Amino acid sequence: MPYVRFLNAVAKARRPSPIRQLTELLQKSPPTMISMATGMPNAEQFPFHEASFTLKDGNKVHISPSEMKNCLQYQATPGLPELRSWLKTMQKTIHNPPTWDLSGRPEQMDLMITTGSQHGMATVCDMLVTHGDKILTANPLYSGTIAIMKPLGAKFIDIKTDAHGIIPEHLSEVMSAWPDKEQPHHSDSVNIPKLLYCVPNGDNPTGAGLTYERKAKIYAIARRYNLLILEDDPYYFLQFNKPRGRSFLSMDVDGRVLRFDSFSKMLSAGIRVGFVTGPKALLEKVNYNLQASVLHTSAVSQMIVYKLLEHWGLEEFLRHTEEVSDFYQGRKDVLLAAANEHLQGLAEWHEPSGGMFFWLKLLGIKDSHDLIMNKAREKEVLFVPGSAFTAHKEEKSQYVRACYSLATDEQMFEGMRRLAELIKEHQGKL
Repeated sequence: MPYVRFLNAVAKARRPSPIRQLTELLQKSPPTMISMATGMPNAEQFPFHEASFTLKDGNKVHISPSEMKNCLQYQATPGLPELRSWLKTMQKTIHNPPTWDLSGRPEQMDLMITTGSQHGMATVCDMLVTHGDKILTANPLYSGTIAIMKPLGAKFIDIKTDAHGIIPEHLSEVMSAWPDKEQPHHSDSVNIPKLLYCVPNGDNPTGAGLTYERKAKIYAIARRYNLLILEDDPYYFLQFNKPRGRSFLSMDVDGRVLRFDSFSKMLSAGIRVGFVTGPKALLEKVNYNLQASVLHTSAVSQMIVYKLLEHWGLEEFLRHTEEVSDFYQGRKDVLLAAANEHLQGLAEWHEPSGGMFFWLKLLGIKDSHDLIMNKAREKEVLFVPGSAFTAHKEEKSQYVRACYSLATDEQMFEGMRRLAELIKEHQGKL
């Protein structure tokens, strides 16, 4: 699959760093190699020696002196080899990408470690988005994605959504404005959209999740119009319906999916380790970008994650993800009960299928911004106004986003009661 049309001028101009290439070469060299090439500091001068982390079950994860010495040093940009290998095996086991075995081809699946999945998304957008590019997205849209793409000059094309996420029929209708690949006057010009961004599970802010049937239709449309799919999936393991739905990566026969995963909801939000999976030809450009910026994700963070995953194994990690998912499903059920008790006739909502968020449409209110940013503060309850999730500055929103990850049962019921009071006051019912 040709990828040149998707790259912007900056990405096309990037070249590998000779120093970074030598770092990777040194990692693969035998101990007898004498290197006076790379500008690595002498790790013997670092004050840290070893580390041990106690898990909640009482077991310990130990980083030995030799492992500590290794992770305190500069690493190859794609990430610690042992962690990348573990994650590739996980992706193969869970998603079984069709491009896994395309050895030597640009479409072959590869994986890189990033400083959280949002870092991966920002890096990819830096290399794919040119000012004026049309990007297909859901509306509402995750505010972090807006913050990444809007300064790059992206023009957002809204695709309608419902309780199950992006509506494929509307995507097809929008794309019908351009000729597809089967039509003689089709052209991969700058005018036609080239990127589709979506959060397929536990969408932020709506909590919606795409069904397999919808994903299959969306992927077929992407093939018809030669689109890349940016599959931003930090809530994959927080799906409430079992078995978990298939990913776009699992159906990617062409190498047109870039998938973004995160450990922020499963292991630690502060440890900042995520990973991008996709075609080798595109991840090569991600590599060049990171070589010129952060060099690599914190190797200490990577080592902590790897030692935990090595200790657990894939089966235990997946068992842990089920426990975390069950916890958030329980929190969702409490907030749903609180909304049913206090907001009937005052708001509308659908039940989240995953993630941490609850999307409420406030009836009789055209714009929730003032209500939340000013009046809600007076009642000591906070939500995020829906305007935070639109890429169009002038667009008003009657929605609010509630997060059920941290509030106690009592706080959720009281929060919904206070929100009900706010709505009634605005409607003149109190």
